[in-house]
Amino acid sequence: MTTESVEPSRTRDLGRRAIPLVVVNFVLCLALVAQFLLGMVANLFVTVPTHHPGANASDYYAGVVASMAWLIPHGEPWLVAHAVVGLVLVVAAIVNLVWMLRLRSALYATASILGALATLGAGFNGASFVIYGFDSSSMIMSGLWALAMCCYLVCLLVAARRGVRAKA
Repeated sequence: MTTESVEPSRTRDLGRRAIPLVVVNFVLCLALVAQFLLGMVANLFVTVPTHHPGANASDYYAGVVASMAWLIPHGEPWLVAHAVVGLVLVVAAIVNLVWMLRLRSALYATASILGALATLGAGFNGASFVIYGFDSSSMIMSGLWALAMCCYLVCLLVAARRGVRAKA
């Protein structure tokens, strides 16, 4: 076997492996845009009650669980949608982390890990806002949203470039 006969099949295989990564990162970016819009609506038109299960919890993690358990079935619809999309984003970020092994790219791996951490951090700051009501939690959440968006755009470009290169 010569290297010419091996390389094209490896290249095609790389292209096939890149397709799900392009899709998951495109979905992540679209979900982040939806999350941004839902967050703006929630910020402008929803008031989180000061007294609810988990409010002002002395144990942060117990407060997160109690607040989310209250929020999902009983919260304002815009805030519920914002929380649910946030949970979907965390799951998609984890899927992206698992699939990053397919591409074997240091840049993709770095952006994927950083994006997942930013997504998780934004989620915890969102929960912190619901629990304690500090505006700084909302500000941190928006900064982490921007970082996550940049990371997933990098992942999308790297995966798409690998897929296009494999087809050429």
